[in-house]
Amino acid sequence: MNKQWMIYGANGYTGALTAREAVKRGLQPVLAGRNRDALKKLATELSLPFRVFDLKDPAVVREGLAEIDLVLHCAGPFSATSRPMVEACLSKQAHYLDITGEIDVFAACHQQDEAAKAAGIVVCPGAGFDVVPTDCMAANLARALPDANHLELAFEAGGGASPGTAKTSVEGLAKGGRIRANGEMTRVPLAYATRTIPFAQGGRHGMTIPWGDVYTAFISTKIPNIKVFLSVPPATSKRLRKIRWMQPLFGIALVQRWLKSRINRNVRGPDTEKRESTNSRVWGQVSNAAGKTLSAELETPNGYELTVTASLGIVSKLLDQPAEQQAGGFFTPSMLMGHDYVFQLDGVRWVREPGTE
Repeated sequence: MNKQWMIYGANGYTGALTAREAVKRGLQPVLAGRNRDALKKLATELSLPFRVFDLKDPAVVREGLAEIDLVLHCAGPFSATSRPMVEACLSKQAHYLDITGEIDVFAACHQQDEAAKAAGIVVCPGAGFDVVPTDCMAANLARALPDANHLELAFEAGGGASPGTAKTSVEGLAKGGRIRANGEMTRVPLAYATRTIPFAQGGRHGMTIPWGDVYTAFISTKIPNIKVFLSVPPATSKRLRKIRWMQPLFGIALVQRWLKSRINRNVRGPDTEKRESTNSRVWGQVSNAAGKTLSAELETPNGYELTVTASLGIVSKLLDQPAEQQAGGFFTPSMLMGHDYVFQLDGVRWVREPGTE
């Protein structure tokens, strides 16, 4: 393997986890980001090269990607960082992967489908827990019920959030919820719908969230009606419904800066013990016009652990595969890697396969 690849945002929580695991696998990424001191410390620890540049100047970003064949972009919030990196990857003909879960980022990347085909590169956002397991769940359910017209996905993720994930959630407060209705992206209030998620270990309260699959599952499966639920205490959905009137305030820059400053002070992300002792569950259900319903459930390791293994699996495929065998364009994870990709990852198993209830 003689292609060069980069982890941008390598000094962040997930980027550093991924860099350490990459080295364990014999991979040699170039580490990159804005924080010279943090990058140098990590690069020294791992005996890896590093580059320091930000994403403000397109020419600087292109220069930063000199001789790079693939970028795994780990610097969120991706609403601010994805577009300049995608554009640089298109210019330099470097594959683009990221670990976003943000609907607007998926939509923006999808709009680059034709440009990616012309450049001969893969653009695959959501290469981590957001949205590999849920995307594979959707693809498996669609295969089991090909005429499905409704899809519901739900998950429970243990261990707590990283700073980047927490900041993305804060940004989401200003945007409200999203569902897919009759094929169209539709804005809805926060905690728009609730339901009991019938996990094998017991029912959990769930509320709708604007998870990436509201966008990507339609691309993967063509199912026109999609909702995604997060397992939360009932009090959480009640609280969000009570503060719906505050949604415009959450969009004020000063409020966003204050909320994110609190995250910087208080959120560190789960430590090794917490990641190793927690897991995640994903449930899905499809139904068709005739009223037939199929559901399934899978279990994964902690979401950050899965993000590392899932993204590195995609990196390895693209680095190993000859360019002439890889079509360019926008891909969801299941489109790029296959509907069963998530089950190639350590610690992932079916709890209940589609059609076995």
